[in-house]
Amino acid sequence: MNILRKYAELLVHYCVELQEKERLYISTTLLAEPLVREIYRVATQAGAQVEVNFSFREQHKIFMENASDYLLSQPGTLMKTAMEEFDAYLNIRAPYNLNESPKVDPQKHKLRSAAMSPINKLYFERTADRSAPNALKRSLCQFPTQASAQAANMSLEEYEKFVFNACHLYSDDPAGEWLKVRAHQQGIKEYLDQVSEVRYLADHTDITFSVADRTWINSDGQTNMPSGEVFSGPVENSVNGKVHFTFPSVYRGKDVSGITLWVENGEVVKWDADQGKDVLDAVFDIPGAKFFGEVAIGTNYQIQQATRNILFDEKIGGTIHMAVGQSYKQTGGLNQSAIHWDMITDMTQSGEIWADGKLIYEKGKFLVG
Repeated sequence: MNILRKYAELLVHYCVELQEKERLYISTTLLAEPLVREIYRVATQAGAQVEVNFSFREQHKIFMENASDYLLSQPGTLMKTAMEEFDAYLNIRAPYNLNESPKVDPQKHKLRSAAMSPINKLYFERTADRSAPNALKRSLCQFPTQASAQAANMSLEEYEKFVFNACHLYSDDPAGEWLKVRAHQQGIKEYLDQVSEVRYLADHTDITFSVADRTWINSDGQTNMPSGEVFSGPVENSVNGKVHFTFPSVYRGKDVSGITLWVENGEVVKWDADQGKDVLDAVFDIPGAKFFGEVAIGTNYQIQQATRNILFDEKIGGTIHMAVGQSYKQTGGLNQSAIHWDMITDMTQSGEIWADGKLIYEKGKFLVG
């Protein structure tokens, strides 16, 4: 079986657990056509109806530069229908150019964000619990392209191997490998579900937050492929301290590195960055962005280098990350925002995690679970 057929089998049968007569919506670019062909084949064999939305080169750039205020305020018809009616959703990242975001009036971005806000809200609601009657089973994944390879400072061949290895596609039984990840992380999740207060401690970082009555999620490769993390939503007003992020973050194609945030009673009250502070200034002007929607710990030791791609970077084994903005409903988080932006820090050198006063994680490794 070729590698893309294995990828398709994993996405269709493990990630979104597609069933006969269900409807699958695929969103990607024309570059991912080889993978979409295999997904279409596997899903059709499973008896599912498949609809595909292919984006073309610079589509978003053309739209943002030329759309009137009326067009900017209209939600995408296909996406709206899919989020309302479909049973499963695959978002396949396959970028042409990671730096094609146009330099447009911020007011245009605000109009577009406002237009998409109801769809985003519905998306978060329907993906919160896939066992619910009206659930949307979704997965975010990657098709290797030259743009992503260059961002990762790899050749395309090297990047393909990186992506496929992170997804366990070189295994004879990729789904079986992810079931092992699920079983291992379940013990960690169950331990953390009993915890009230968590403290992240590392060089230039000392931040605490409450997760009392919040739920930790075992991210086992279903909703993200690849995955390998446990995450929750902090009690919104409980976050206090200082956190420094050692890995660069990317927002709308712009690098932001050396981020440091100072937090009081849940709110980011001060921020700085070695590069891209103007991006932070713009982000923290977005409603809800000064509060955290996620706290998490990366556990995928198949991934050991940053690639400027949050799908992979936030899963790096031996890291923690925190996201400003929108909470995930399934964690019990309440914060709402048009943004959910993850920021990552290495924990392998001096990192510790304390839970209710007990050391549970040291230098990139759990001591419990």
